[in-house]
Amino acid sequence: MTVSKQQESFKTKGKPIGTLSIAPMMDWTDKHCRVFHRLLSPNALLYTEMITTGALKHGDKERFLSFNEIEQPLALQLGGSNPADMATCAELAEHAGFKEVNINVGCPSDRVQNGRFGACLMSEPALVAECVSAMLEKVSIPITIKTRTGIDDFDSQAFLVDFVGKTAEVGCRTFIIHARKAILKGLSPKENRTIPELNYDRAYTVKKEFPDLTVIVNGGVKTVGDIERHWQHVDGVMIGREAYHNPFFLAEAEHHLFSQPLVDRVEVLNNYLPYVESELSKGVSLQSISRHLLGLFAGQPMGKHWRRYLSENARFKHSGTEVLLAALEQMKPYQ
Repeated sequence: MTVSKQQESFKTKGKPIGTLSIAPMMDWTDKHCRVFHRLLSPNALLYTEMITTGALKHGDKERFLSFNEIEQPLALQLGGSNPADMATCAELAEHAGFKEVNINVGCPSDRVQNGRFGACLMSEPALVAECVSAMLEKVSIPITIKTRTGIDDFDSQAFLVDFVGKTAEVGCRTFIIHARKAILKGLSPKENRTIPELNYDRAYTVKKEFPDLTVIVNGGVKTVGDIERHWQHVDGVMIGREAYHNPFFLAEAEHHLFSQPLVDRVEVLNNYLPYVESELSKGVSLQSISRHLLGLFAGQPMGKHWRRYLSENARFKHSGTEVLLAALEQMKPYQ
């Protein structure tokens, strides 16, 4: 469903207009994860893990740019800061069929900082603007930015508004704001996802300052109520870790917000099995796929048996879909 059709459906139901997306998460949102998430959420915009310009230019392009058509609409998140390289990689993404390229201006890891991209780029809005401009000259798909509210001592509403303003001037129309600042010195990437306090008002104010821009908020979203509250202030919500650790939350959101029928967890698994079989036939290991399914029965009676059985048995070399079905058998008292 396109954004415009999403919005029209909300208007007819008298609900706040808003969109839903699932965050790019390193080591998590690979193609196996994204296919699984699509089965749970027909309406969400999906994102790849961050891919660097170096990896795309000099690495296995086919591996980095491949996806299953069921994943659409799908965006590619790109890490880099060289305008020419960013433009070249945006062209590759558009040619491969991605619907959007998102610039990573939010990752706080040392490795990313050393490569001069990620959250540290918030202090260089002119360079980010140059990247956006170069990319838009080469492609017709949207170029968007995912950023933080600030970095280290550069932590004010004025700093964020200035960053958004300078990069919007050259054509970026969508900003995904992780509603925490990034502490680049002293905190690990994991700590940066939880220790800096959430400050949604910063994102809300950006929308007020730039009403014509699309502003999407990310960070700490765990309930349907959270999504609805954010929709009162911004254009969309991006779900991060909750989508991974408790994936059925996506189905619940679809049911309550998009009036989709509430699917059954077992039905979702059964619908996923043909994809699993196809990937196994290509030599993909079951463990690399099943790790994304561990949270399918999170919070449910007997759910720990599902998780434990998969963890213990999917790791063997010749494991196949029979392991998933056997894990489901562990759920019999629940079913």
